[in-house]
Amino acid sequence: MTDAPAPPRVRAFAPFRHGIFRSVWLASLASNLGSLIQGVGAAWLMTSITQSADLVALVQASSALPIMLFSLLSGAIADNFDRRAVMLVAHGFMLVVSVALTVFAYAGGMTPWLLLGFTFLVGCGSALNNPSWQAAVGDMVPRDHVPAAVALNSVSFNLTRSVGPAIGGAIVAAFGAAAAFAANAVSYLALLVVLARWRPAIQPSTLPREPMALAISAGLRYVAMSPSIARVLIRGFVFGLSAISVLALLPLVARDLVDGGPLLYGVLLGAYGLGALGGALLGARLRGVISNEWIVRIGFLSFALSATVAALGTTAWVTFIGLMIGGASWVLTLSLFNVTVQLATPRWVVGRAMSIYQMATFGGMALGSWIWGLVAEAHGPQAALLVSAAPMLFGALLGAWIRLPEPMTLNLDPLNSFREPHLKLDVTPRSGPIAILIEYLIREEDLHEFLDAMAERRRIRRRDGARQWALMRDLENPQLWIETYHTPTWIEYVRHNQRRTHADATITEQLHRLHSGSEPPRVHRMIERPPDWAASQGQLKGMVDLH
Repeated sequence: MTDAPAPPRVRAFAPFRHGIFRSVWLASLASNLGSLIQGVGAAWLMTSITQSADLVALVQASSALPIMLFSLLSGAIADNFDRRAVMLVAHGFMLVVSVALTVFAYAGGMTPWLLLGFTFLVGCGSALNNPSWQAAVGDMVPRDHVPAAVALNSVSFNLTRSVGPAIGGAIVAAFGAAAAFAANAVSYLALLVVLARWRPAIQPSTLPREPMALAISAGLRYVAMSPSIARVLIRGFVFGLSAISVLALLPLVARDLVDGGPLLYGVLLGAYGLGALGGALLGARLRGVISNEWIVRIGFLSFALSATVAALGTTAWVTFIGLMIGGASWVLTLSLFNVTVQLATPRWVVGRAMSIYQMATFGGMALGSWIWGLVAEAHGPQAALLVSAAPMLFGALLGAWIRLPEPMTLNLDPLNSFREPHLKLDVTPRSGPIAILIEYLIREEDLHEFLDAMAERRRIRRRDGARQWALMRDLENPQLWIETYHTPTWIEYVRHNQRRTHADATITEQLHRLHSGSEPPRVHRMIERPPDWAASQGQLKGMVDLH
């Protein structure tokens, strides 16, 4: 497959030239600030109502678990519904939950499990929002601006992360956790207004909306047949599993290892955010100097150092420096995973691909929060942090076998070359199964190149929904090769062809070049019918006549 020419280098702040991205970015500052303040309130409230290290760590798990459980469904929703409307519903839901959380906290009726339940519900809102939010970046800016836009979104979050936790700690120390929850509820308003006023220019689809079950299976199939995305999933899971230890156990670090209160906890979280901000600003420059794989390896190794410093640091300043290292590693690694998945995925399935990536990463975070909480409960937070450094080192070594792909320059925009053929039989969108046979005449000297191209064609066909793909050779005419595959219905055949991208077209062009016939490869589109089909149709007609 031939790569498209490398795109020109895009300046870091180029996405700000697009008004909607600029407005959403500014509004998200307030929302991110509120979320961080709420996180400080929830984590510290848990430390004040229970002595269980396991329950403290579960605050992080309860936020990450919904993203693991529901992201795949949310990704299918993001690719089949108006993403702006989905984001409005998600943020409206989180606003309602935050108001309820505030009321319960003010009333003094909060219990550990009720707090976990509320944080779980906020996580459900995030699970619904995130795939649409990530996929909508491509609706706000051109494709070549996506990496810069993702980096700027990371900057937005980490700008607030550098000061938000300290503000949250001060609010909790002065007014209590309920005030932090109230601040979060107010923070959603600006983003809701901006999203309500946005009118994205979305190209209408000529096809009916995919049923949810089919949409989910299509997303799973696409990712399973995309080796570059599968590598990101594995590395993302390992990173989430190991690196979450620092955030999950940070309340215990602040309380037990450096003998502080909610204000110090907020300051330490701010150090994490300050490091993350530096990592976000440094990311674009690093990607131009070293490979993606080495950035990820550095991320794993630096986070192992951060966890070790947090475990062994005896003063707040030492821990502060260790957390800055961890924050930079966190954003460098996760933003690179994010960009890699987005650039490896066409628009029709990007929401589902992002949701599966988030399932892997946040699934690792939820599992890791629980594991490191159990270790801390049994052996203390210091031991848990030191033990968590081992899988971080393993994640760096994993690159020797599962190497992260380099930035892709493939043109994944839809080809839009397919035109439905004129059919002499009446078919409905649900008619099927449909069998496709394509005839090629291949010279013996072109056979190896043809088979190599067909191996890639098989992957593309199956990735985009084809079933029972096969390649056959005529025994009486060895030059004749037949590619065959099935789709369940006629509408799925049309959908399969509309998913073809410019990058996929290079294989089609190569196969047409290898075809030695005077006419293009002949395509047969056939509908399967059982031998008793005519009789069954007659019975059906009789039943209709009787009525």
